[in-house]
Formats: sequence, structure tokens, C-alpha cells
Amino acid sequence: MANVSSICVFCGSSTGRNPDHLAAAETLGKAMAKAGIRLVYGGGSIGLMGAVAKAVLSAGGSVTGIIPEFLLRREIMLDGVEDFHIVEDMHTRKRMMFEKSDAFVALPGGVGTLEEVVEQMTWAQLGRHRKPIVLADINGFWEPLKDLLAHMADEAFIRPGYEVKFLTARTAEEIVPTVLAAAARETEAAMDGDTRSLERM
Repeated sequence: MANVSSICVFCGSSTGRNPDHLAAAETLGKAMAKAGIRLVYGGGSIGLMGAVAKAVLSAGGSVTGIIPEFLLRREIMLDGVEDFHIVEDMHTRKRMMFEKSDAFVALPGGVGTLEEVVEQMTWAQLGRHRKPIVLADINGFWEPLKDLLAHMADEAFIRPGYEVKFLTARTAEEIVPTVLAAAARETEAAMDGDTRSLERM
């Protein structure tokens, strides 16, 4: 049974037009703080990423922010984050997010969010780690991605034995329990994977 002390949340630097997405970010942040789970995120103060971080902090939780230097002005780093890292580039940011996180959650977002969660799906598909990956499918936001992955499998571009493994939570309240249940089925070693192989990727 693996322990979950931190979750990396990928999400948009805007709030989107559906208020349910903002509410989900706030609900998730409060739930993580209540469960004693540290948030690892992109370090910004705006959009859904800012909302989830502010919710964690306001509920007494802990936050690690990781942001590339070139995004400091665009995403505006959040005051009050006690563990903040300014890194050289996006690759360093994503690697550090992986190292500091026991699981990954994708709230609604844009192409950056998509790229981040798909990269973790790819690493898991290739056997590099078994950390839980959860799509927060609020109002069916991630259904098109799920359909695309199914289409790829139908077209034989995802071969048997290399299925893309992820979990789905349809409400914000389900996210933390879904992560914890998945981690309970894994060992610490399996979740962390072969870090030496990751260094060569």
C-alpha cells in the first residue's frame, strides 16, 4: 500500500467560462488540505491553478509551486506559497513535478494541461511509473480525450498490453478518494518506477 503525501494538479491558467470548473478547483483544494496532502502545481496565482492553490492555503494546507522564469509575469506567482521553485524551463518544471508528486490530477484546462497529463500517461504506458493519474471529468470535460484514446486503440495505434491507464472522477469530491484507493493497490516502489530510466528519457 503506497502512501500519498502530495498530488500534482494540472489545470488551466484561466478559469474558463463554466463556473463549475472554478468550484471544482476550490473543492479539490480544500479536500487536499483536509486530507493532509500537499499540492504540487505550476506556481501561478491566476485561473484554476491559482484557485486550487488558494483553496489549499486558506484551508491550512501545504503548497509547492514550480514555475519557469519566463512565465513569472504571465502567470504571476502566488504569495504565501512556502515552497516555491523558479526553474530554467518547462522540462525542468515537469520533471520536478514528477519527482515531488505521488499522483496526478487533471482539472479542466487548455493545451498545456493536456500536454502535461498526456506526458504522464505516456510515461506510465511505457512502464516508467505507476502513480495514479486521475482525469477530473467535471461536466464531461475530458470525454473528447477519452473518445480519442478509444479511437486510437480501435485503430491499433495503442496495442494490447500498452493501454493508457488513468482513472476518472466525475465530481471534485471523488478526486481524493479515487487517488487514495488507487495508491492503496500499489507499492511505493511500483509507483515511483525506474527513475534511472526516466533520466534517459
